[in-house]
Amino acid sequence: MRALAANCAQCHGTGGRPAPGSKLPELAGRKREDLRGRLEAFKEGRTRSTVMGQLAHGYSDAEIDALADYFARQRR
Repeated sequence: MRALAANCAQCHGTGGRPAPGSKLPELAGRKREDLRGRLEAFKEGRTRSTVMGQLAHGYSDAEIDALADYFARQRR
């Protein structure tokens, strides 16, 4: 799972905690349902983004579930 979550670290920081002052959202400690819903919205094109749409489109439903679970369990 950590390997899959490492894809997110470049922008969202290690463990879902971006650098101080970053405008990117923190993923760590967010509600699983919120994380899953946002990833699904990117995947389905309901939320537009140049980077996240492409990344999310490549994730299976099981991978989206795993990512949401992983980041929801991380400490803020």
